Amino acid sequence: MTIYVDVVLIENLIMNYIILLATALILKTKIKHFRLVIASLLGAIYSIVAYINFLEIYSNFFLKILLSVIIVYIAYNPQTMKKMWKSLLIFYLTSFVFGGAAFALIYIIKPQDILMKNGLFLGMYPLKTIILAAIVAFVIIITAFTIVKTKVTKKDMFCNIEIKLNGKILKTKALIDSGNMLKEPITNTPVVVIEKSLLYECIPKEILNHLDEIIGGDFEKIPEEIKNQYMSRLKLIPFSSLGKQNGMLIGIKPEYIKIQKEEQEIKKENVILGIYNKSLTRRGEYRALMGMEFF
Repeated sequence: MTIYVDVVLIENLIMNYIILLATALILKTKIKHFRLVIASLLGAIYSIVAYINFLEIYSNFFLKILLSVIIVYIAYNPQTMKKMWKSLLIFYLTSFVFGGAAFALIYIIKPQDILMKNGLFLGMYPLKTIILAAIVAFVIIITAFTIVKTKVTKKDMFCNIEIKLNGKILKTKALIDSGNMLKEPITNTPVVVIEKSLLYECIPKEILNHLDEIIGGDFEKIPEEIKNQYMSRLKLIPFSSLGKQNGMLIGIKPEYIKIQKEEQEIKKENVILGIYNKSLTRRGEYRALMGMEFF
């Protein structure tokens, strides 16, 4: 059976490019097609050398690992070792999926005159078979990573919290926001942002219904008894999120907050509740926001 070097080169170039492109999409890294083509070409040239097998060293395991590192570096130019290893891992996972899809398609189609040499499938089957295998694998791996990432992200994004305030317990779901680094400026105490509507059983409505006036220094609508009881406990917390720049929240310190995530329970006493005057979401998926420092 006659095998043409240019066919092997083109087939491997296309497959390598699609694998590198899928890896880049999963990594969400900036795609530079020129770098992907160069890296793909390097892998394709290695395939030809491995097929010819004029030097035994080209089948060496460590050389294959080194080649993978070089290909990943050329394709994505990772700036740190952490990014390098992450890129390499995703590259290998993607390659395994593509290889599996190619095996399956070859088994289903059963092309004639096919042989395997030095880890390479070679034969006179059409180029469209290779492209079809690459497309199928591309769809499978992008879909799979999207589903897994969505499930993991949703699982990790939320937690249940229990708050004790003024001797009363309230429970709700909180969003774990990695960008939430809100702290009370004087004591540097971390802040959990919570919807005002949850607090009516714990804090007098005269305070909750006049948060904006209190922030502005207007206490006329607050009864003297409540003012004497609460004014010294309230904190002013500046923020620049929640759709508003240079805003202010009224804060109050609870007795404690318990965070329940999976089988883990964390109790925090040094925390401030930042009272948000509106709803955090339209559908009420969560009613509190907290940062990663609580974990």
